[in-house]
Amino acid sequence: MIYAVVFSSLIYPVISHWIFGGGWLQASVHMQDFAGSTVVHLIGATGALAALLLLGPRQGKYGGDGSPNVIPGHNMPLVGLAVLVLWFGWFGFNAGSTLGAVGLRFADVAVVTNLAAAAGVVGALVASRLVVKTLDIGMAGNGAIAALVAITAPSGYVEYWAAPIIGVVAGVVVVFCIIAIDKVVDDPVGALSAHGVAGIWGTLACGLFTSPRLAELNAIGDGGLLYTGSFEQLGRQALGVVAAFTTVFTVSFLIFYAIKRTYGLRVSAEEERRGLDIVEHGMWGYPEQFMPVPGSEYHPPNTPGARHSGLAGSLAGRTQEG
Repeated sequence: MIYAVVFSSLIYPVISHWIFGGGWLQASVHMQDFAGSTVVHLIGATGALAALLLLGPRQGKYGGDGSPNVIPGHNMPLVGLAVLVLWFGWFGFNAGSTLGAVGLRFADVAVVTNLAAAAGVVGALVASRLVVKTLDIGMAGNGAIAALVAITAPSGYVEYWAAPIIGVVAGVVVVFCIIAIDKVVDDPVGALSAHGVAGIWGTLACGLFTSPRLAELNAIGDGGLLYTGSFEQLGRQALGVVAAFTTVFTVSFLIFYAIKRTYGLRVSAEEERRGLDIVEHGMWGYPEQFMPVPGSEYHPPNTPGARHSGLAGSLAGRTQEG
């Protein structure tokens, strides 16, 4: 909550002004970011990186030899539904940044967004098949998200043909980055890859694929390398990425460090083992693992709340017949 207040009141407004609101990266550098690959996604992932470095991995994430263990999500159908909801919402996110639904501009950005997302799924599935020898559904979802993140900056700057290229690259890259980052940093949902690395790629993609006519229409920057043969716009994009990442990481790390040294950044080992659902809210978020099987003896977990109320002792001997 402390960091959320600082992020929403200081970090995001400053970076947003630099790139969206006529600040130095927009007015002087002429950096292009139509809907926020850097402004929204990269800076969010950068703050998460600072937190993860100070927070450390979850219990059991790494073995004695340092190799990462898989801690799977509890419900992959819900993951698929969440990706679908995000995918649909991205039409408002990107196309809505045109600030108008009259004419073809809104539709153009929506089509570009959808082309990239679909290509991202394909890229992630191909990469997953090559690397882990299976069509990993989680990776497919991350491929869609990474492609949507990547197309966010260039969605108002590129032609249709460029969108699948940007998306498929994001889908491939996110698989390799999730696997690589997991070896050194415990990133439970792959946010550093899907939002951070993909955000960087999408921002740099403007320097490659921006159409001169759309740069003129948006009145920011110039055409990309593939149109102009010049690295100038690509350099502008890279400068913007470095400036945003450095600023957000420095401020975020200092804030999280201060929180860690004062209030505390992590729950106790016992609370982590039990889970915050029961510790903070007094109930299991996913109780199926504690539900009694018909005909067996049910031993309820000895939760902090149960200890105080004596509930654990009174229930321990109960049985449920099928």
